[in-house]
Amino acid sequence: MDQRICIKFCVKNKIKCADAFRMLTVAYDEATLDRSNVYRWYKMFSEGREDVNDEERAGRPSTSTTDENIDEVKKIVLANRRITKEYYLQVMRNLREAIRQKRPDLWKNKNWLLHHDNAPAHTSLLVREFLAKNNALMMPQPPYSPDLTSCDFFLFPKLKRPMKGRRYATIEEIKTASKEELNKITKNDFLKCFEDGKNVGTSV
Repeated sequence: MDQRICIKFCVKNKIKCADAFRMLTVAYDEATLDRSNVYRWYKMFSEGREDVNDEERAGRPSTSTTDENIDEVKKIVLANRRITKEYYLQVMRNLREAIRQKRPDLWKNKNWLLHHDNAPAHTSLLVREFLAKNNALMMPQPPYSPDLTSCDFFLFPKLKRPMKGRRYATIEEIKTASKEELNKITKNDFLKCFEDGKNVGTSV
């Protein structure tokens, strides 16, 4: 239902359906509604529909939309609209500075690799020129290779498996449950993730 609220928000703010679908993909990744459903809900909201719930069915539990939920989803949508090449360029600057301060050994010997996916902001000319100017060593990301992205093969499954099938009344409950699951991930889990990532990367 949260995604429908996002779609409705986009309609109200005259954001094109294609852009709405792109933002949902950024925010929800694999959990994003399929394109046909996004376009179907976008059309219904464009034609004046206000209710984000499905039509009532026998035996179906009722749900409700609160102003608080709508405000939270609005923040998510607006935040993802700001993931631009300029925003990501600043992320890269912050990352380089963090490595320089926290891992001076790696910084001095240039013994570190940058690995990110092929999102438009990551592959923009602005970002590529910055990385080239600073001689950043890149680990290439082949297209359509989610198995090389640690969030896809490690982090998201760690969150999804224990949360699957559970119902949450508010976004705050989702945030709390997500944080609890994140806190259960151990240092050894992360180390294994990086080792698995390196092994997959070298076999491509």
